[in-house]
Amino acid sequence: MTDNLLDLFRLDGKVAVVTGASSGLGVGFARALAHAGADVVLAARRVDRLEQTRAMVESHGRRALVVACDVADPDACTAVITSAMAEFGHVDVLVNNAGVGRSIPATRETPDEFRTVIDINLNGTYWMAQAAGRVMGPGSSIINIASVLGLTSVLMPQAAYSASKAGVIGLTRDLAQQWSGRKGIRVNAIAPGYFVSEMTGEIDGSLMDKHVIPRTLLGRLGAEHELSPALLFLASDASTYVTGITLPVDGGILTN
Repeated sequence: MTDNLLDLFRLDGKVAVVTGASSGLGVGFARALAHAGADVVLAARRVDRLEQTRAMVESHGRRALVVACDVADPDACTAVITSAMAEFGHVDVLVNNAGVGRSIPATRETPDEFRTVIDINLNGTYWMAQAAGRVMGPGSSIINIASVLGLTSVLMPQAAYSASKAGVIGLTRDLAQQWSGRKGIRVNAIAPGYFVSEMTGEIDGSLMDKHVIPRTLLGRLGAEHELSPALLFLASDASTYVTGITLPVDGGILTN
């Protein structure tokens, strides 16, 4: 136990894997982890954009490893962890951030459209956690990025996305039950509300104004810097007695 409580949030000597690190919240997560002292493995499909994230991590004096990965492919997920182990020798934190979101009315959504969202958001989270769970040691942390839409609705047609994120929340509870006591791996989820990001930028602004902002007690979208502190809490020794939870960071959507 340190005399300085802020030291509990440090990640010096740790190695963190972030999926979906080529844009949006994933870039912010990688920045926060590097700022806290972690070396970061950056995984995404768009490898060219990962180079920008790599430069940002290295600007904080940390090492970065870029690995191409489609999380819907279990073998690709295993390859990310294999590369991390070969480069750094250990994996201490996994941030399951890769995801896609679509807003399609349920009567018009095709089987392929629905399956794609589930395959990336839910199955991909499982494949990455499974690969990491095989090598992580006691004291490690897995953070799954769920969504408030796994817990509520904001009256937009997002059946596949909501179903996938509800599944991530259930998966988080089960993996915590399996691994926390036996392996010493904590597994938690963050349920963000609506943040300024590439994903929310694709949503019709009038729908946001009509359905999202009125449901948000703070009356606005969140900013990335308001989400990363929750990630650092769950990734670090500041949360050594926290596992199996879903932490909403949503501006008050769930209470309204």
